[in-house]
Amino acid sequence: MSSNTQQNLGSTTALSDTQWAQLNQLTPSLTPSQLGWLSGYLAGLAQTQVGATIPQANPVVGDAAGVDKFITILYGSQTGNAKALAQGYKAKLDSAGIAAKLVNMADYKAKQLKNESHVVVIVSTHGEGDAPDDAIELHDFLSSKKAPKLPNLSFSVLGLGDSSYEFFCQTAKDFDKKLNELGAKRIADRVDCDVDYDDAAEAWGDQVLNKVQDELKAKGNSHVVAMPHIGKPSLSVATAQYSKKNPFTASLLESQKVTGRDSVKDIRHIEISLEDSGIQYRPGDALGVWFKNDPSMVDELLDLLSVEGEADVTISGETFALRDVLIEKRELTQSYPSFTTAYAEIANNPELNALLEDKAGLRAFLGERQIIDIVRQYPAKADPQALVDMLRGMTPRLYSIASSQAEVEDEVHLTVALVEYDAHGQIHQGGASSYLAQRLEEGGEVQVFVEKNDNFRLPESSDTPVIMVGPGTGIAPFRAFMQEREAQEAEGKNWLFFGNPNYTQDFLYQTEWQRFVKDGVLSKVSLAFSRDQEDKIYVQHRLLEQGAEVFAWLEQGAHFYVCGDANHMAKDVHAALVEIVQKHGAKSAEAAEEYLTALRRAKRYQKDVY
Repeated sequence: MSSNTQQNLGSTTALSDTQWAQLNQLTPSLTPSQLGWLSGYLAGLAQTQVGATIPQANPVVGDAAGVDKFITILYGSQTGNAKALAQGYKAKLDSAGIAAKLVNMADYKAKQLKNESHVVVIVSTHGEGDAPDDAIELHDFLSSKKAPKLPNLSFSVLGLGDSSYEFFCQTAKDFDKKLNELGAKRIADRVDCDVDYDDAAEAWGDQVLNKVQDELKAKGNSHVVAMPHIGKPSLSVATAQYSKKNPFTASLLESQKVTGRDSVKDIRHIEISLEDSGIQYRPGDALGVWFKNDPSMVDELLDLLSVEGEADVTISGETFALRDVLIEKRELTQSYPSFTTAYAEIANNPELNALLEDKAGLRAFLGERQIIDIVRQYPAKADPQALVDMLRGMTPRLYSIASSQAEVEDEVHLTVALVEYDAHGQIHQGGASSYLAQRLEEGGEVQVFVEKNDNFRLPESSDTPVIMVGPGTGIAPFRAFMQEREAQEAEGKNWLFFGNPNYTQDFLYQTEWQRFVKDGVLSKVSLAFSRDQEDKIYVQHRLLEQGAEVFAWLEQGAHFYVCGDANHMAKDVHAALVEIVQKHGAKSAEAAEEYLTALRRAKRYQKDVY
């Protein structure tokens, strides 16, 4: 659909920008016959259900259509993985004729739980066991005295997490425990998924479906409005032509260092061509990058383990050379407990075996080491297939997109900090950052896909004020925001809080921000260069200094965005916000938290943290 057509239609319909985006995302994937079917379906719905609400992507209408029982899929997602799995599971239930509805936890009325018969929860965990923003309110409600008894509820929980972290899938564990304590009964036991989650999630979904289908299968076609199906839906569904499982082979246009010669950081501006892909993205989205491990590190690992790189190994029924697998398909720059447990069996080292019994000690040990460090410290001879089986599958790295297509068209820009440090007498580097910054040459191919992030979006109205807090590489999405707002000729005020160690070395995109100010796109800039004075100053300190004006902007309807470190910066910024609302809004600490919760519920307080 052309932009002119959209503008003309938009002037005569009630579709919002978000609805247009959803419609334009759906229609390219439909065949002509499906488009015809959908046209007739919507026309009939308009005539027979005037004033009714069309279920969002709801092929099977639940209790509104007369089905006595249905299953509610509640998801809480920070980066989009839990949302994608929930959408996939909705499609799976639809295909099986199960009445179901899909609800973001942020949009769910917690007191409705007592009226539910069947609920599945799909939720991720972030930071130190923190719930994703979508899930915070429901998570807190279940732990409060307001939570109702739920003797008539059947439920199951799927958790997403990373076993490298101490509080692996903690949010899912919390939901599972609280629902059970309130009297709800498990349909199937909770499943905690690691970063390579597809198979485990699929098995969990099948188990739940098998348990509920006899009870929930829709009774008769009169209660079912079925969308046409293409093949067998999977729990993970592609929402675009290119996806995590089907990435686009792009080319690197430029990798330019944007920190000074004497900077303590090496940060790169990366430009990638999406030419001929048809890929569309929006400010706030992330780019998934499939990287390759350093061949020299792989060769050392092969030598240490006394295995031949050309040895054949099998993954999911396909045969590959071991060296190729280690470069392209296995996680080597992060360490994780499952590898250590399996490796200890072949190393048979008393010290390593003892470490496995010390949970806290093991976490500290892994936190300071990559896979090769463990092998260097406890050498052993490995079987090629056993080595592949004990290593975790590689997962793509997600980078906040630092450009707007209104400005760069068929390119995508990233802001990437090279991870590089000394440890155990060796230089270590991050897998994806070193690949993009050093090993991938200009013109080289890189596999990418867009990860949508509807939890980090500019306001629908271009007149709405915006406050952006993005120290370090957290600046990336705000560069995209400003490019977009400039293209929109937005009237809304924009205020940037940025921090880094030194003004002369680390002011990322300085000339661009200065131009945005000169051209009136950026209304205010507050800078925090921590090492330019004796006392370290960070973005949260600048927020507190400008507290009265920050609160005034919020009272004027401003949207507040935070991007960057989740464990420290984002928490410090939140604490500063609470203090600002207390002081300048004359509120108690509890009322200030409620004020920020209301902002988050209204999508006016959004975070993209990692």
